[in-house]
Amino acid sequence: MPIDIWNAIRENVVAQNESTELELTGWLIPLDTEAATAGYFLLSANEPCCGGCVPHDPSSCVEAYALAPIALHDGPVTLRGRLSRLHDDPAGWRYRMDAAVLSSASAPMTRRAFLAAGAALSLAACAPGRFAHYTEAEAASPDTPPWRASPDALTIDMHSHAGRVIVSRNPAIGANRPFLPVSAQMRAGGMNVICLAIVTDTVVTRVSADRKRFEAWRTPAPGELYQLSQEEFTRANEIVAREQLGVVTSASDLAAAPAPQPRIIIAAEGADFLEGEVDRVDEAYTQHRLRHLQLTHYRVNELGDIQTEAPVHGGLTDFGANVVRRCNALGMVVDVAHGTFDLVKRAADVTTKPLVLSHTALATHPGARSRLITADHARAVAQTGGVIGVWPSSGSFHDLTAMAHGFRRMADIVGVDHVGLGTDMLGFIAPPVFRSYEQLPALGNALLAAGFTQAETAQLLGGNYRRVFMASMAA
Repeated sequence: MPIDIWNAIRENVVAQNESTELELTGWLIPLDTEAATAGYFLLSANEPCCGGCVPHDPSSCVEAYALAPIALHDGPVTLRGRLSRLHDDPAGWRYRMDAAVLSSASAPMTRRAFLAAGAALSLAACAPGRFAHYTEAEAASPDTPPWRASPDALTIDMHSHAGRVIVSRNPAIGANRPFLPVSAQMRAGGMNVICLAIVTDTVVTRVSADRKRFEAWRTPAPGELYQLSQEEFTRANEIVAREQLGVVTSASDLAAAPAPQPRIIIAAEGADFLEGEVDRVDEAYTQHRLRHLQLTHYRVNELGDIQTEAPVHGGLTDFGANVVRRCNALGMVVDVAHGTFDLVKRAADVTTKPLVLSHTALATHPGARSRLITADHARAVAQTGGVIGVWPSSGSFHDLTAMAHGFRRMADIVGVDHVGLGTDMLGFIAPPVFRSYEQLPALGNALLAAGFTQAETAQLLGGNYRRVFMASMAA
């Protein structure tokens, strides 16, 4: 094993030269335990000792992106690629290997070893370190009972891609991408309803060069994004059938106590599929049961500007304003996530119903292309009666305790009535701190420890979005 390179990584002295190819030997630790290959994974200097262990120190792991998906191996393996030093990486890694390829052949990883390695990436705590508490939550006061959802409360995730509903960016896979389980983990964690979001710009966006966001890289052909939406709406229906999920389509569906079966609200992240035609809002509402529409995503579209690119329209366009009005008239939640502050301000002026901003976090001074928002940005949503969803990005929070304090900061700005949960499940580039609905009780306990009452926690974990959804459906 080339110990000299790992020592250089541990000492943080690897030269910043992305053009130099290096070989590095270690163990592959994949993110997705349902696949036989991986395009993104960790390369660890040390063999995971068990299904819950991984070297937590970033100096013993390298984030890796393969040139093409690599078959998982019963390590160790040697990879060749471009090693570069990272600065302020969202997940805390020091180094990344790009364009990695397998340099030495090994036998395919056994199923048992594969599952153990996949579980290791959950970063459960077996040793101290920056990543040792990703799945742990601060204990509440001994006098505070553990969080339990009340019988008439609903837990709701405002933004999710659970089940891997999104069409693959790999054209060889496309709409044939294998699904992941949804219902079992919702039941295990007590999550009642998720806003399951298709994504309608996938084929024209890609991971940016700095690996911290997605960006548009080409102009879609006429009708291309509409066709993509049809494929993804179909996938959403397939998940409903496969996982025996209920579909929420009216206020009465959320008015009663939790149903026996987990449910979804069909959502779209980005209204790119409208392609300038407002009547497609009606079509999606009627034919595909769409009830939650996010106006923009990772490309500047016909509706307005986005946080991660330079402004083009000066905020929400006239077409975007017409879409907001049509959603209000039909009974559809309007989501302004990814939109600029100027977009949100005009949407707030136009809407007659509460807005949601489904997944973000608060920052005092967000960067030029940051997905975080300022206090004024959050207040613009709250002043419509709306809700801001706090997300579990590892770039914002180190663990569930920190995430709970993120809820606290947001509530201090806009009030408890205007904060919710938006996990962006399966939507992050780097592993987030909330990766399964089975973690919901731990998050509830962390919110109690952060000073919220049981009733307030019920609001944060679903009650507030429930109110907005019902208001959006009202005539």
